[in-house]
Amino acid sequence: MTRLFLPCLLCMALLNDLKAQQGKPKLAGNKSDLWLTYEGEGGLGKEKHVVLIAADQEYRSEQSMPMLAKILSKHHGFDCTVLFSVNEKGEVDPTMPAPFKDKTKRHNIPGLGHLAKADCVIWLSRFMHLPQDQMQHFHDYFDSGKPLIALRTANHGFWGGVGYKKGGKNVSLRQMLGGTFMGHHGGWHREATRGVIVPSNRKHPILTGVGDIWGTSDVYRCHNDKNPFPEDCTSLVLGQPLINLKKDAPPNTKKEPLPVAWTKTWTGNKGRGSKIFHFTMGSAVDFENEGVRRMTVNAVYWGLGLEKDIKPDSSITIIGDYKPLKAGFNYQKLGVKPRKVGYYR
Repeated sequence: MTRLFLPCLLCMALLNDLKAQQGKPKLAGNKSDLWLTYEGEGGLGKEKHVVLIAADQEYRSEQSMPMLAKILSKHHGFDCTVLFSVNEKGEVDPTMPAPFKDKTKRHNIPGLGHLAKADCVIWLSRFMHLPQDQMQHFHDYFDSGKPLIALRTANHGFWGGVGYKKGGKNVSLRQMLGGTFMGHHGGWHREATRGVIVPSNRKHPILTGVGDIWGTSDVYRCHNDKNPFPEDCTSLVLGQPLINLKKDAPPNTKKEPLPVAWTKTWTGNKGRGSKIFHFTMGSAVDFENEGVRRMTVNAVYWGLGLEKDIKPDSSITIIGDYKPLKAGFNYQKLGVKPRKVGYYR
């Protein structure tokens, strides 16, 4: 009887282990090859760590996040880590579907453990379907009281909800960020956006030194009559749709400006308030614009309580060769394909 019982226990343990592993991505390569690190070169960001997450399939965050990390580390002294969504070969792969048709499959963002030691997070993901242990890193950060800069598709960054609860109740990205994607107000891939600074908030620290704001990303609609712009949010920039993708295009007067950049505070389960900056622009092409870059860099300082150190003429100069690919899903035409992480260094 005992001889039969022990093998049965072993079989049950193996079966449970297989169930636990179901849907979890498997990786090739060393962990150190799956993200990028940039050491701060001295400046006001000394001993502060910024984690940047590039995990979308449309807006080329795999190009923009390393570019931002270089600016933050070289010009401002922040230590930076860039995390990517990767395939089973350990390649940065924006062509992976989101969501998967196979509901058991999961995306993979190696290195999310860095969030535990991050002082600030810049986050751009889209419909990620992550394993529970990776989602837990996000949940822990949402409770940390540390600043969060959410760009473009972050407001629909996960598939099937956040899975994060406060006081036993599910929390939506709308609640946390102050809005969520409800449709394209501007013409999708047809109408650019001109940022219009809200006059009453012109002196907000994030807008220090910001002039022209423009990008080819269309204006998202994130609010409506049922879900109006929240009272606990401060609107900084409105997005005016233009009639085409050219910078000097006239406004589409049939479409009113809508909020595209705002701040708020999120308080998680530990009672700690996190400064939130949500900016619904943020494609790699948008970041060619100085206003878009400066707002994002300023938001890091603001989030960390370094408002007094924001300078209107601090350097936001792009380092090296930055040639962002256009947004979209026509990967072959756009030149988007899986690449080793080192390609983006």
